[in-house]
Amino acid sequence: MSDNVTMPDQTQRLNFSLILLGNAVLGTPMPMLIILGGLAGAMLAPANELAILPVSVQMLAGMLTAAPMSVFMGKYGRKLGFLLGATIAASGGALGVYSLFYENFYTLCFAHAAMGSALICFGFFRFAAAEVVSESWRPKAISFTLGSGLVAALVGPEVFIYSKDLFSPIPFAGAYGAITVLSIIGSLPILALRLPETGNADQLNENKKVATVGEIIRRPAVFTAILCAAVSFGVMVLLMAPTPLAMVGCGFTDVQAGDVIRWHVIAMFAPSFFTGSLISRFGSGKIISCGLVLLCLSAGMAMAGIELENFYLALILLGLGWNFGFIGATNMLNENLSAGERSALQGVNDTLIALVSTLASFGSGVLISSFSWTAVAVTVLPLVLIAFGGLFSLRQRVRSVA
Repeated sequence: MSDNVTMPDQTQRLNFSLILLGNAVLGTPMPMLIILGGLAGAMLAPANELAILPVSVQMLAGMLTAAPMSVFMGKYGRKLGFLLGATIAASGGALGVYSLFYENFYTLCFAHAAMGSALICFGFFRFAAAEVVSESWRPKAISFTLGSGLVAALVGPEVFIYSKDLFSPIPFAGAYGAITVLSIIGSLPILALRLPETGNADQLNENKKVATVGEIIRRPAVFTAILCAAVSFGVMVLLMAPTPLAMVGCGFTDVQAGDVIRWHVIAMFAPSFFTGSLISRFGSGKIISCGLVLLCLSAGMAMAGIELENFYLALILLGLGWNFGFIGATNMLNENLSAGERSALQGVNDTLIALVSTLASFGSGVLISSFSWTAVAVTVLPLVLIAFGGLFSLRQRVRSVA
């Protein structure tokens, strides 16, 4: 590919457009699952402490399938991988409908496990976008792809509101059915992708020559990128997952909780249309630092009170912080990997992110049920300090080499 900022090749433009469209549609269930996991879980859970278990299982499934999915895509191509993810998501939605009709909490957990596997698969859209454009355009491609998730922020909560009672008197079953429909629709642009189904010979030969995964992770820049991505995602899950339960517990309605989640997801993805330009101008490290500061401010707003405006501001700041921290870390990782190293390391990266997110989800459930919303927010601060420590150490290494 050429290094020009434009994408003159028609196939590149088509693939990039289809990736954006597929990501937008298949990402729409994400904010729905944030709301559904806690509320449907609380309705069916045999104990209060297990209310967020479906969300936690969803994260755990993502952790377990990230690396296998990356390997699958490396062997059979992105297109088949995304179609597999869409199929799993559609099956998970159908199982969610079944779980609510038959009031089975454990099949609900299986449904969220399936959808967690699908969501981790759709997370690879950002890498696929970077692969179909010129090198100089990659920060913007990653940023725009995540920015297409803005559709999910706007449409997802609306789909939830209008579909949740479709199978009345069974609450929320219609929303799970809508996820199945969205997954089928989202598979259509993927079918139109013109991507090679397997890696080319040069890529395969290069894969044989790369360093081991352990050696690559020990590179300071790679380690720091993975650490900051994991912390950004983990903190986001820690505060986001229990938000609907916390709000309902404070007397707000599920519709109000859905609107808070909507603005949270808007804040997650809307800045993506300029985050790539900011990274190109100021560098990944500074943008990650800005994201970590915003995550701290989010925790501070959550600790400041339980009024409706506190929830709105805390979750909006949380989304902004995630955007800067996660996109900056993703770009830092890509900058420090060769083409032959990406397939293995992208899977490891997303596995570690999912691991931290799973622990954060489990932890948030324990904190919100045993302590309080404030306790959840306080837990954010030491996690962010760890990420700041990684960035500071990397900066010192760079200065010492210079």
